[in-house]
Amino acid sequence: MELIDTHSHIDLPAFQDDFQEVLHGARKAGVTAQILPGVCRSGWERIFSLAATEKDLHPAVGLHPMYLTHHGGDDLDLLQTHAREGNLKAIGEIGLDYFITDSDRSAQQELFAAQLSIAAEAKLPVLLHVRKAHDQVQAILRRMRFACGGIVHAFSGSLQQAEHYLQLGFLISVCGTVTYDRATRIRSVIAELPLQSLVLETDSPDIPPAAHHGQRNCPAYLPQILDSLALLRGESVQQIAKQTTENARNLLKLS
Repeated sequence: MELIDTHSHIDLPAFQDDFQEVLHGARKAGVTAQILPGVCRSGWERIFSLAATEKDLHPAVGLHPMYLTHHGGDDLDLLQTHAREGNLKAIGEIGLDYFITDSDRSAQQELFAAQLSIAAEAKLPVLLHVRKAHDQVQAILRRMRFACGGIVHAFSGSLQQAEHYLQLGFLISVCGTVTYDRATRIRSVIAELPLQSLVLETDSPDIPPAAHHGQRNCPAYLPQILDSLALLRGESVQQIAKQTTENARNLLKLS
């Protein structure tokens, strides 16, 4: 089986000491491609360097809403340059985070809209980070008539919100949260969605599956998410692996 990790941060320092072992473990587990989202300009170079040397690692950089104070005045210009030059599989991760109560929501919205414009011009999908702001994100997507689609990373909203994303051309990403029995809400939502709308992710080093609770998450754990998803939906592991991989390949134009 071939699996695609649509959201992996193995470029981060958490993997610096054993990067090659982690990458080998992912490949051994059947993970044939990983999308590496960027959150700040300072980390983009590392992502591009890894993607240039490892054929199964793919860059998707952006400016994260949680790090407004880290973003510079010309970061959007550089992002646009990368997008125009065809260096990216997606723009991300971008979005709105209203979980942080003291963040400047207007600035978040402006940054999000600017990056959507860049993605639209380059005809690139986006990787969405959304917390406590699904309705607001969807309103902006509709207002801007964004038509390139994307992936809602680590989705945690309602079934209605998920269905609205599908109507907007987005896929819903399933992460380690579904491996926890107590995560009843998201498990019920994921069980109801069409398989054609789902992709898989680890969000390494965050959101480890239940079997690795409290530990560093790794892309090699993606099959554990797949196994939980199969049990939850009553579908075969092979069927889910094939369809989620096809979904990711088609959206992200992976060869």
